[in-house]
Amino acid sequence: MRTKQTIAIIGASGTMGSAIAKSLCKGNYKLLLCSKEPGKIETLIHDIKSTNSLADVEISDCFKEACWEADIIIAAVPYASEQELAERIKEVANQKIVISIANPLNETYTGLITAADTSAAEELQKLLPHSKVIKAFNTTFAADFSTAVIDRKKIDAFIAGNDEDALETVSELVSTAGFNPVIAGVLSASRTLENTQLMLIQSTRKYNYNWLAAG
Repeated sequence: MRTKQTIAIIGASGTMGSAIAKSLCKGNYKLLLCSKEPGKIETLIHDIKSTNSLADVEISDCFKEACWEADIIIAAVPYASEQELAERIKEVANQKIVISIANPLNETYTGLITAADTSAAEELQKLLPHSKVIKAFNTTFAADFSTAVIDRKKIDAFIAGNDEDALETVSELVSTAGFNPVIAGVLSASRTLENTQLMLIQSTRKYNYNWLAAG
């Protein structure tokens, strides 16, 4: 069995952050939950403990300290907040896996605010040049975490990154969350993944698309 890893979830009080925390608490992980809304984190921990009393989960009121302790950092924050987060954790995130879940959508959901030759994940990698940035969970909706099996099949969750060992580690994490991990390619493949989620969101808004099957 792999040695227990520590995961810092930044933005754990958000819809995606809390869904990820609830899905990973059953794995061989210690979870450090960080948010600017500690009251919501306390409620989240209570909810987790009510269904899994053995879950190794705690609140951390300092992003930097949590990331220093963590083996894996999940940036469950909007794209607009990634630069600020990177500045705060840069010196403690060296050689660590940093998972980007962000989709750089514009305010009207008609396009992405990143240039065609980059992605949110690639921009985060530029800000954290000595970290191992992996794209994951950006094509899954929060509700997918409670319905990760449809027609007796696990929903696919795509990941992308440049470091093979990091991809393997994140694949195990995605599997623990209940999904079927699919490696889409190197980090530049996140451009396709972010555009895919844009299309799914647009389809959901326009045609009431069944987004539960859109993992």
